[in-house]
Amino acid sequence: MEIRPTTFDHPDAVKLNDEVQLEYVARYGGGDATVLDPAMFVPPRGLYLIAYDGLGRPVATGAWRAQDENDEAYSDGDAEIKRMYVTPAARGLGLARRILALLEEDARAAGRSRMVLETGTEQPEAIALYTSSGYEACAKFGHYRHGDLSRCFAKPLA
Repeated sequence: MEIRPTTFDHPDAVKLNDEVQLEYVARYGGGDATVLDPAMFVPPRGLYLIAYDGLGRPVATGAWRAQDENDEAYSDGDAEIKRMYVTPAARGLGLARRILALLEEDARAAGRSRMVLETGTEQPEAIALYTSSGYEACAKFGHYRHGDLSRCFAKPLA
């Protein structure tokens, strides 16, 4: 497996984003309505990663974007994880954990102080990944902060 940075609007990123949206529909009845722009993931204020298998097929993604205090309850220095996704065929290979570690390392190097993420109750495997990686439940933030199915987690980067 090779993990490399790319842009959020790269064709492979678009393909995997479409797949994760279908997964959200299956689990929640609708896609993620959070507004994302490719510029949000441009270093040093973000990063978008894609993992490729040995045949060069895109099989996983993960990203972070800078957030600072705003009306959606983010805090100064936050690095928000977005679009963590592993295709069904590549699950169980540790890709999500590898991508997560790279995102944390990059956000720390960019001067961010805390990783934050929002996931949902219908993604127990995501919750297990984050809690086993040192993330703890925190006050809700972001687009879905008022939703009953939303769960937010944070981890200091210092």
